[in-house]
Amino acid sequence: MDACPDDAGSPSSATSGEIDNERAILATVITHVVFDGVAEGSLGVGLDVVDTAARLVEAGLATVPRGAQVLRQRVVSLDGQPVRSSTGRTVSVDGALSLRGVKAGDVLLVPGLSAASERAIERLLSRADAARGITLLARAAAKGARVAASCSATFVLAASGLLAGRSATTTWWLVPSFVRRFPEVALQPDRMVVESDGVLTAGSAFAHADLVLAIVARVASPSLAHLVARYLVLDERVSQARYMVMEHLRVSDPALRAVEQFVAANLGRQLTLDELARAAATSSRTLARRVQAGLGMTPLEFVQRVRVAHASHLLETTHASVEDVAARVGYADTAAFRRVFRRYVGETPRGRHGNSRARRSPLKGRDSPAP
Repeated sequence: MDACPDDAGSPSSATSGEIDNERAILATVITHVVFDGVAEGSLGVGLDVVDTAARLVEAGLATVPRGAQVLRQRVVSLDGQPVRSSTGRTVSVDGALSLRGVKAGDVLLVPGLSAASERAIERLLSRADAARGITLLARAAAKGARVAASCSATFVLAASGLLAGRSATTTWWLVPSFVRRFPEVALQPDRMVVESDGVLTAGSAFAHADLVLAIVARVASPSLAHLVARYLVLDERVSQARYMVMEHLRVSDPALRAVEQFVAANLGRQLTLDELARAAATSSRTLARRVQAGLGMTPLEFVQRVRVAHASHLLETTHASVEDVAARVGYADTAAFRRVFRRYVGETPRGRHGNSRARRSPLKGRDSPAP
């Protein structure tokens, strides 16, 4: 499958030979930088978001602030040759990545890659094309370009040094690997999109949609990004916490498995760090270090995640009230429970309850219609 944005009818498409002409009309160029193993879904949704934004403005359906620049986009590889996607399909490109035409305010955007394990990340970062890409991304940022990546491509940004001392996020199931490899990065694993000094990162593969909407909001206007989301039926998602599977995150450390089991068996009461350490057969200090190294969070945050995961399950599968669920997972203060739940899930418990009921059975006594 070709994923080349050089359709002559698309106002946002641009081949490398057209970039100089775009400068004359003050265009912001969003360059999708693709590597072998690119996730087709990430690349495709990124192209669609930018193209929709450009079409809405051109059609007069959206307005942007005076002085805002036209959006143009292109797809490039490091050598100008097609790449293979994660499914083995050929992805055509508009040319090679070159810094000659990159100016301050342009965007270099790396879609998610197929590296879904620590071993795959190791192979990715040891590749010659990744090493060259790492260097070019750092140089582009030094010229004032915005640099962004989602999913496992965030490891490429981190390897460039651009995230050192900055806040970032990554795909949730690679958090332990990211924390071990890049301890100098202030990782915020709950967040769907994080921007820090012009560098943007996003979570799992389809968080790329959220990432590109955030870019449109910054280089054009928030109202345009909101309109694009409405046309493409994309919900606002500030957190990826609701998608996390705790069993996946803790599988590599038996101490964390023991803590999770202890918390699950004692949901109805408050727990101390010393109790958690005894359950893991280690010291409090060692447990805190292992939780931070393995999950990028504190023991308290880990306990809260376990409680919220159980609460979410109860809200989705029972008709228990929010107050009852809060008490069953150890929160005597329902207001505190709501704050913690919203922080990790990105919506209120009541919203989760209502949405889950609607998904389960909108028509009593009958199978729900297919979505």
